[in-house]
Amino acid sequence: MINKKGFTLLELVIVIGILAVLGAVSVMVLNPAQLFAQARDTTRIEDVSVLRNALALYVSTVSAADLDGPGAASCSASCFVGVAGTGLLCGSRHVGATKEDVVTRVVDGTGWIPVNLGDVPGGPALSVLPVDPTNNATYFYSYACSNTAKTYELDANLESTRYCAGGTDDKESKDGGNMNTGSVVSGACTGTAVYEVGTDAGLDL
Repeated sequence: MINKKGFTLLELVIVIGILAVLGAVSVMVLNPAQLFAQARDTTRIEDVSVLRNALALYVSTVSAADLDGPGAASCSASCFVGVAGTGLLCGSRHVGATKEDVVTRVVDGTGWIPVNLGDVPGGPALSVLPVDPTNNATYFYSYACSNTAKTYELDANLESTRYCAGGTDDKESKDGGNMNTGSVVSGACTGTAVYEVGTDAGLDL
């Protein structure tokens, strides 16, 4: 005769209690909100790197490189974003520059970066211009340039306490740019720092 023995009610309560404690500890240690924020920041860092490389290829291979494109806006007076609704001066990132928001992502000079990447011999390095994973008035990419010096700057706002200014792997205040004021307060990023890359000396366009 087979003796079938199940769990007692007390054993089940103990197991459920242990699982609940382990689950709570995992949530506190891993912090899913910060993990998602870090993933978005990783995308941002990669995107601006890809854009920087595409622009570097354009400037180095096109004999009459035009960094402010075919439109009326010019590098000397404008900054460019890929989302509507950002503040003046592209969220105060580019002092003295009038914001130009163009929400298209094409690479022919009529997209949010006004550079015709199709002029690169062999074709453009990108099929579309990337935009921020969130792409709203707080988290967006911006572009500014000096067409005379053939230099440019790309900016992104990082949100995770790992990568923002004052974070454990601070990217914003250590990028060599002028928008570097910020800190982590009560588990949140504060300040005006943004992640800046490009070829402009001082990254202060």
